[in-house]
Amino acid sequence: MRTPTFFAALAGLTLAATPAAALDHHSTMPGKTVVEVAVGNPDFSTLVAAVKAADLATTLSGKGPFTVFAPTNAAFAKLPAGTVETLVQPANKATLTSILTYHVVAGRVNAAQLTKLIKDGGGTATLTTVQGGTLKASLMGSRIMLTDAKGGMSHVVTANINASNGVIHAIDTVVMP
Repeated sequence: MRTPTFFAALAGLTLAATPAAALDHHSTMPGKTVVEVAVGNPDFSTLVAAVKAADLATTLSGKGPFTVFAPTNAAFAKLPAGTVETLVQPANKATLTSILTYHVVAGRVNAAQLTKLIKDGGGTATLTTVQGGTLKASLMGSRIMLTDAKGGMSHVVTANINASNGVIHAIDTVVMP
């Protein structure tokens, strides 16, 4: 099921970064969508379960392109006990959808492009998410760091996992709107 909130946010999104073809390849999955790539990676099994619970699999399998900051299973394990189990309950679908779409930016932004945006922005790049909130990207040494709306921080642990409809950057902490 596609959610109207998701499409409204996507339609009204003003991208803070210019999407372009990926230049820096970690891996390429020709023909596989971001959802199919995530399904094929055991480090994203919790994310995949959450995407399915929020009914976002069809949307994220669409044309895109999408940049997905994908929390690993270890990232979800950092949440307080019972959080994931509570979020995937049908009664919490709106909250789960908000959290998941906060991890998605419209367009394809690879690590080299994001690093350039950070440097061009004087050390910070603001990314508008499909959820409508913003993430601040910065560099910690050569690693890309994200800061969420609540001040929480996450690092990109694997960049440029390419898919036919976007790119995935694995992150070590779930970011919150």
